[in-house]
Amino acid sequence: MGKNLEVVVIGGGYAGVMAANRVRGHDDLKVTVINPRQVFVPRLRLHQLVAGTHDAVVDYGEVLAEDVDLVVDNATHIDAAGHTVTLAEGGGIGYDYLIYAVGSHSGGPQVPGAAEFAHPVATLEAAQRLRSMLLDQPTAAVVTVVGGGPVGIETAAELAEQGRSVRLVCGAVVGPSLHPSARRTARKYLTRLGVEVIEGPGASVTEVRPEAVELGDGRTLSSAVTVWAAGFGVPELARRSGLRTDAAGRLLTDETLTGVDSDRIVAAGDASAPSDLPFRMSAYIAGCLGAHAADTVLARIADERPAPIDLSFQAMCFSFGRDAGIFQLLDKDDSAKRWYFPGFMGRKLKEFSCAASVKHLVTEADKPGSHHWPKDGVHRPALLQARSTSASVPNA
Repeated sequence: MGKNLEVVVIGGGYAGVMAANRVRGHDDLKVTVINPRQVFVPRLRLHQLVAGTHDAVVDYGEVLAEDVDLVVDNATHIDAAGHTVTLAEGGGIGYDYLIYAVGSHSGGPQVPGAAEFAHPVATLEAAQRLRSMLLDQPTAAVVTVVGGGPVGIETAAELAEQGRSVRLVCGAVVGPSLHPSARRTARKYLTRLGVEVIEGPGASVTEVRPEAVELGDGRTLSSAVTVWAAGFGVPELARRSGLRTDAAGRLLTDETLTGVDSDRIVAAGDASAPSDLPFRMSAYIAGCLGAHAADTVLARIADERPAPIDLSFQAMCFSFGRDAGIFQLLDKDDSAKRWYFPGFMGRKLKEFSCAASVKHLVTEADKPGSHHWPKDGVHRPALLQARSTSASVPNA
């Protein structure tokens, strides 16, 4: 093996920290994390930050191994041929291996007025700005939350529990990843908290105004504060650097998470697209992908063949304020089972999951290689095979 190899990790979220902690278990490696802020942000807590029930920050000294260097800066360009990363504050960092774990943010279709008048909640800074704005608004002022996924549901519930007048707007069904029975329970919890739920095709937001939102069916709803919790987007770093990405901007990789443009670049987390079939956004998945990315780097350093990513899904969880939750059990292919834990038990399991997502990082920092996750070995290979078969069939 080589000596004094440099491994650079871009991104200090769940995937990046897990990867950095795991890969530094090799004595010959110098590991550096580039991150735009000097604190770790447990994104599962950002809706609580907005409502004032959690500060959503953890000191990196608690989750990042002591011998990992933290560079607080933004990466602006990756030179894959020259093995360097350019920094916003000037200069650059060379690497032997790069782990691309830049994370994600809210995004999706460009709705007129959304950028100017709606407030995202997907980053620490955005959540802090929204929190400050809400503090300047009377409790009775109507808050419209756009998006029926976990972020939208949890933000709406958390704010409603604080006594605010909240409306949740979704152009499809609220909680689409839940089993229908769990979805009914979710609506019950939202109603109990006083959240007005407006869902269905006609409820798609077509325009955001300073104090209103326009829906697809022509309705205009007053809104003192509009929260944007819909869509998905990733930083443009890979695309801007000339690396191949999927349509959303995620770095394209093979099944080992190795970039298709360079075997010295490995991707993990929300910004990775293995085989152009990316996993959904999830702290649990990000941690598993971060660990696998580290294993891929270590295998390449050892001149061994990296293994393809393999993980099975177990559960997803939603909080409805501080008193109720839903812990939805999943099949290994990520589809919802009929079984779920509601109410107090659901909330306890959700809280356990939030705490565990950070604890796994701490454990990996103390003992590199300790993070393990359940494997499947069936559903993803079948999905890849089905896509390959479909692509080989000529168009009629």
